[in-house]
Amino acid sequence: MSDVQRVALGLEYDGSRYSGWQVQSHADSVQARVEAALARIADHPVSVACAGRTDAGVHALGQVVHFDTRARRPGHAWMLGGNTWLPGDISIAWARPVAPEFHARFSARWRRYRYVIFNRRSRSGPYRARACWSHRRLDVEAMRRASRHLLGRHDFSSFRAAACQARSPTRCIHAITLQRRGPVVVMDVWADGFLHHMVRNVAGTLMTVGRHERGPSWVADVLSARDRRLAGITAPAQGLYFLAVGYPARFGVPPVGAPPAVADGLPVC
Repeated sequence: MSDVQRVALGLEYDGSRYSGWQVQSHADSVQARVEAALARIADHPVSVACAGRTDAGVHALGQVVHFDTRARRPGHAWMLGGNTWLPGDISIAWARPVAPEFHARFSARWRRYRYVIFNRRSRSGPYRARACWSHRRLDVEAMRRASRHLLGRHDFSSFRAAACQARSPTRCIHAITLQRRGPVVVMDVWADGFLHHMVRNVAGTLMTVGRHERGPSWVADVLSARDRRLAGITAPAQGLYFLAVGYPARFGVPPVGAPPAVADGLPVC
């Protein structure tokens, strides 16, 4: 019997001062901070795998990671001990042992991202690093109508970054919601997976519609063209949040924020 145990963690972080999730030799990263903290608790080097890498300036409220360890610690020890060694802008929300076959990335059924837009003529101090600022009022209903063209399984080449390394541009978007809360517009997107910059490119494209620079049907044309040059700008990183990730129930990972179709057992694709 192996003496190695697999542990899963839920992470929250403010990505403002990090170069992104992934370890880099020339800059600070969330992964490097998490691995260093866990190594102190495990008393050996730790390597973590995440559900989804985030870019510089991107935040997370529901990132999930896993790591293997020979140390035997209760879940609260990984959580409390890890947080002792983490900076204040990174936090372990929960920790628990999982089956050896669990993988934070490859076991995921869906992921949920949120994009936050501060929509007011004057900029906001508190939202500076936590939302995209759009000074022109956005027509949220027009953005909703436009977003419907993106639902289902499609080739999202028009919404992927040039440097995207995904083997296939095909993804399934289960649901998109848009809500206005005073000066704040919130877009939530659920999908089986995302391409590099996909959510930020969707947000930039829908904001083009929200400003009445293009009609809602334009988004269908952009999607079918499979040409990144035809879509809207890449929206700023600070508005993006990795919100949640869903796994099969057998793994016992806390289920949060499932899209309606997936929660009902009737995914759209």
